[in-house]
Amino acid sequence: MLYTPTHFAVAERAAAAELVGANPLATLVTQGPEEPIVSHVPLLLVEEPDSWQLIGHVARANPHWEEWQQNSRVVAVFHGGDAYVSPRLYSTRKAVPTWNYAVVHVHGSIEAAHDSENKERVLKSLIDRHDAAYRIQWDELDPTYREGMKGGIVAFSIRVERVDAKFKLSQNRPEADRARVLQAMQSGNDKERMLADWTLRLAGK
Repeated sequence: MLYTPTHFAVAERAAAAELVGANPLATLVTQGPEEPIVSHVPLLLVEEPDSWQLIGHVARANPHWEEWQQNSRVVAVFHGGDAYVSPRLYSTRKAVPTWNYAVVHVHGSIEAAHDSENKERVLKSLIDRHDAAYRIQWDELDPTYREGMKGGIVAFSIRVERVDAKFKLSQNRPEADRARVLQAMQSGNDKERMLADWTLRLAGK
């Protein structure tokens, strides 16, 4: 369960989808018999009118997929921007440092696919999303080589059952403090500017 105070919770499904799309490298977690099993994999969100699913693949040598035969429950964690927030930005001296961030946790049931057709579908979807110019090259590869490459992976799909979105953007601070934090984020690095964009987006600006 993701600890999410009310002021940091975001119910807007579109915001969660946008964060997932912009930050596709997920931390995929399955509870094993002794400890959690973790992989870091790019996932693609497929939005249907009444449902969501995530698709991706892992290396066949990765034992993570074997655990799905016993436990199909998984959590995929997507990380948006994050940044240190100095108490110097606050109007009161009685303050302590904190860290702002945006994350989405996607809970669901995973199903592995070992057949060539499903692997091809997943691979082409990921290629089209991240490197469309490579698609022709992939299609023209020698079929034997292509099938050999597919033999080294296990494709999967996750049926999404719950989405938890937490955007910790200083919403619990007074308005003047929030304005100074926003200004600092806007003049910061890429991740800080990402948080600034989310702050404005969620404020309707």
